[in-house]
Amino acid sequence: MTEVLREATGSDPILVANAPEAASWLPGLRCVADVVPGSGSLGGILTAVEMVGAALCVAWDMPFVPPGLLRELAGGLAGADAVLPESDSRRGLEPLCAAYGPACGPAIRAALARGDQRAIAFHATVRLHRVPRERVLQYGDPGVLFFNVNTPRDHAHAESLCRPG
Repeated sequence: MTEVLREATGSDPILVANAPEAASWLPGLRCVADVVPGSGSLGGILTAVEMVGAALCVAWDMPFVPPGLLRELAGGLAGADAVLPESDSRRGLEPLCAAYGPACGPAIRAALARGDQRAIAFHATVRLHRVPRERVLQYGDPGVLFFNVNTPRDHAHAESLCRPG
């Protein structure tokens, strides 16, 4: 994923992670902890936004997101505060594969102050653009693009998706 992010953005990605050993996961990658510890994925998004202003966020465990989709998400920030692709997920969109602008920082902090750590907790208070599912399909099947590798079984499935034929 680091090479895909570099290709999409032209810069080195930052890993937002709280595990003490995170800096050793990929030597050479800058690693930072959440600015608001214990705030889940939303805290990771906040950290990215506060560190770089406009942040392209991709979950570490999404190996199949293509650079073209990432460029489209980042480009959408010209007219929105947050740009998220629609998918087949339970939420209907992917907050952990999205672009977030500077206005999201205060909105996320307000959500956290309310005790709401959902990754979508602040969406109603910012200018949100949804990349329609039909557009996302031009990059591939959302079930593959946003597939999360969380277990050994997921890893085996991801490897099978990489094999030709």
